Amino acid sequence: MKVAVVGATGMVGNVMLQVLREQNFPITELIPVASEKSVGMEMEFGGLKCKVVSLDTAVSMKPDVAIFSAGGDTSLAWAPKFAEVGTVVIDNSSAWRMDPTKKLVVPEINGDVLTKEDLIIANPNCSTIQLVLALAPLHKKYGVKRVVVSTYQSITGTGVKAVQQMENERAGQNGEMAYHYPIDKNCIPQCDVFTDNGYTKEELKLTNETKKILDPAINVTATAVRVPVVGGHSEAVNIEFENDFDLDEVRRLLHEQPGITLKDDPTTNNYPMPKYAEGKDDVFVGRIRRDFSQPNTLNMWIVADNLRKGAATNAVQIAWTLVNKGILSI
Repeated sequence: MKVAVVGATGMVGNVMLQVLREQNFPITELIPVASEKSVGMEMEFGGLKCKVVSLDTAVSMKPDVAIFSAGGDTSLAWAPKFAEVGTVVIDNSSAWRMDPTKKLVVPEINGDVLTKEDLIIANPNCSTIQLVLALAPLHKKYGVKRVVVSTYQSITGTGVKAVQQMENERAGQNGEMAYHYPIDKNCIPQCDVFTDNGYTKEELKLTNETKKILDPAINVTATAVRVPVVGGHSEAVNIEFENDFDLDEVRRLLHEQPGITLKDDPTTNNYPMPKYAEGKDDVFVGRIRRDFSQPNTLNMWIVADNLRKGAATNAVQIAWTLVNKGILSI
């Protein structure tokens, strides 16, 4: 099938192409799409050279599916134009996530909701994906009442400019700043911009998207922190349930959840870390323990590569779900 990748030259776009190759997605024609300054540039995919095209050209080529990772403004302006020509859009920006007419999908949780009428499908925020994948089996069993989450987010979530800033700082060089402050040897308690209620947009995404994907009755409060790490996002999560739980059963439920790898053995210092999650598609869960300060409450630690399961892998999994349901034809 014809597959367009919008934002193909960006950090997430490159990982998107890598995941498509690794998973042998059935592509007969790849259409890399980027801004005007990159049009005409050659990219290699599966041993073939592909020329980067403009958004206008890509729409005229009527791809079967277009995976967007080019920012919210681009998605708002162009996703409907692709949909008008019958292209299924899988959008990695925040543009469509909270639109009540659009599905917000983590395939292991709610891939079954997709139908042939869904021409614009939203990919959740990176920090939300790893959180809800771990919450889903526990919510089904015990009923999640409230979640308190603190994130420790990779600079790759900001992009190439942030990676360059950290590399410059480590080399003792001046350069363009992605953040208001130095990031090396520092933690910045701000991901995205602040809103009127004192929370950042990233923090509110965790709240609102979790409600939309899992259950509007779940209360989520978040603090999102940027840390000098490149491997992935980490989350310290405190979960209050409606009902009591058994720790062994919690571990079994997480172990059986597709997409999760359990790393939870304090006796051998076995727990998830972004250094070892980098380049992997699973969400890693560990440090599972009862919160002894109040009833029915659990602590755990969740780590995932934000460029893969947090973005590219989840988008490609959505495309595979459409293929497996017969919505996209091979």
